[in-house]
Amino acid sequence: MANRFVNFLNSLANNFVAAAAVVVVLMLLIPVPSVLLNFLMILNIAIALIILLTVLYTPKASDLSSFPRVILFSTIFGLALNVCSTRFILKNGHVGFDMFSGDMIKAFANIVAGEDVIIGLMIFIILMIIQVVVITKGASRVSEVAARFALDSMNSKMFAVDSELQSGSITDEQAREKKASIRRESDFYSAMDGSSKFVSGNVKAGIFITIINLVGGILFAMLRHGMSWQNAINTFPKLTIGDGLLSQLPSLILSFATGILVTGSNSDEVLGEQLKKQFTVSGHIYVISGSILIFMSLVFYELPSLIFLLVSFGGLCIFVGYKMIKKEKQTFAKKLAEEQAAKSKNQTGGSPEDVSPIVPLDPLSLELGYALIPLVDKEKGAELLERVTRIRREAAIDLGLVIPRIRIIDNMTLDPNEYCFKIRGIEAGRSKIKLDHYMCLDTGMVTEKIEGEATTDPTFGLPGIWITESERPIAERNGYSIIDPPTIIATHMTEIIRSHASEILGRQEVSAIIEKIKETNPVVVNEVIDTYKYTYGEIEKILQGLLKERVSIRNIVAILETLANFGMYTPHNTWFLTEKVRETLGLQICLQYVDPQDKNLSVVQLSQSWAEKILQHKVELSGGGYAVGFDPVDGRKWINSVSSAIIAMKEKNYLPIILCPADVRQLVYSSIDRELPGVIVLSFNEVMAAGNSIKLEVMGEIVDEQ
Repeated sequence: MANRFVNFLNSLANNFVAAAAVVVVLMLLIPVPSVLLNFLMILNIAIALIILLTVLYTPKASDLSSFPRVILFSTIFGLALNVCSTRFILKNGHVGFDMFSGDMIKAFANIVAGEDVIIGLMIFIILMIIQVVVITKGASRVSEVAARFALDSMNSKMFAVDSELQSGSITDEQAREKKASIRRESDFYSAMDGSSKFVSGNVKAGIFITIINLVGGILFAMLRHGMSWQNAINTFPKLTIGDGLLSQLPSLILSFATGILVTGSNSDEVLGEQLKKQFTVSGHIYVISGSILIFMSLVFYELPSLIFLLVSFGGLCIFVGYKMIKKEKQTFAKKLAEEQAAKSKNQTGGSPEDVSPIVPLDPLSLELGYALIPLVDKEKGAELLERVTRIRREAAIDLGLVIPRIRIIDNMTLDPNEYCFKIRGIEAGRSKIKLDHYMCLDTGMVTEKIEGEATTDPTFGLPGIWITESERPIAERNGYSIIDPPTIIATHMTEIIRSHASEILGRQEVSAIIEKIKETNPVVVNEVIDTYKYTYGEIEKILQGLLKERVSIRNIVAILETLANFGMYTPHNTWFLTEKVRETLGLQICLQYVDPQDKNLSVVQLSQSWAEKILQHKVELSGGGYAVGFDPVDGRKWINSVSSAIIAMKEKNYLPIILCPADVRQLVYSSIDRELPGVIVLSFNEVMAAGNSIKLEVMGEIVDEQ
């Protein structure tokens, strides 16, 4: 039996809102007895007070997301109760005020009206005016403005969060929480704009119901029940006042709560804490106010009681102000002592325990001269921040490498128009730009030259000129390629990231990649890590070898499967494994360099004699890997042979691609990378792996000129 009762209570609690909604609707239709009506009127006032106190103790308006629906429910409940009380007054008011059984209505009528109905009516009208003109109208207006500003500022707030995320000041999780908070705030104020209309509508409905109670009650009692005119005038105005107060008091409290909520700030402090902090900024305020009150008492020398009140209140203000000033001095002295102690400690170097043993470097950082700070100023658009976000996204897609957050800082040691990009604190590139100018590059389509300050494109080293905004239309008509400062920096950074991707990848990044792949492909990860005991360092070397030659590691599953296929060969030869992974990715690698129209892969082939000579001079390095140990004469001859073939390729507008056997491919690349950067070296196995998806076209041969 007890369990059934507990289950019933739980079921009732879970379905309380639905049941209450049904009851409110039924109240509009079904008469309510006197005892229940009194209880519901008390409940209505209690609900309004609870809502008001909840609002006062809620720091942020958007934290009370259910408030618009609570307002709607409370408004409908109040109106339903008003309908019930009107029905009760019209039905039982003819018995006279003293015999009327509505205790709550009689009690509130006596509080305001007493024995004088006229005074009661005037007070009631004044309360209605305050409700309509001041509180409800003000709250509705504030809700409307707050909703408009919340919607208008939503995009800028979202952009600010993206900027903080990009600069590294917040994490991805924090960014998601902030964006969700912004959406909740926007949704809340939009809903409040609508719910405030319910509050104002409730006040207007209450006025009409009051008129019906007054006029309809008098006429109904006189015509239907034969009540005398004097008795009707003495009864129904009082009952109307009592009923009106009972309905308008909760409504006034709700309007007040709405006004407090929508006029609040987004502070994390409740209203009481805000008032305490903001109205105790200086004790001098209270001392001056108290002095003015005491001075005012001199004007009212003929009214001793008023003088006593002014002097008492003024003295209290001065006392409070004096206490606050004394506390401020103590706080200031304590703060000064702490600062002096800290300064003294810093001058002596502090204890060894106070010095961090590690000062971590930012993985990636962009340092700007002070003249370039507007590029990341949120108030001026922060164009560069958006480009940085795009750079990270594109790098993840093209290289398969999640680029760490790029920390953007100002550096006063740089030239005002200079920027510097660093990888783990080491400079990777720098250049100077002119903020209010555009860089013009001649891409071969220029019909007429224009004058401008000479410069060089920092990304590709192409010659260019600086022009002003007014000269831009002319440059565009003449066929120049126009680049704005944010694009210059973004393009330069993109190229640096691509060329230094192998330096950006570390063991921590490898661990993150493996853990992510493990969520969807646990079998291959377990085989690589647990079965064949690959270390993160070995996987890191292989991935770095791919990235160094700009091979995307996005197809990480295929890379890990290849490592698993050759995992039985121990110790793991990363040199050998890198070539096997490249063969697996052969089609992907070749498609990077084919002509998009006919799928032709134009290459220059390495001769057999050079391949044999390179193998003969192969030397093993102490740190792992191999290199070509040519003597100076053969080394220069080798570079000259490659240079001649590459120049011939470039003259025909082909990419500089060398095709060679797989066992010498890495030796060829490592031997020419320093002297001839940008040359692509492919193996026969990689081209064979591409199959019929490409067409191989040999444009020449690198021969050994004896």
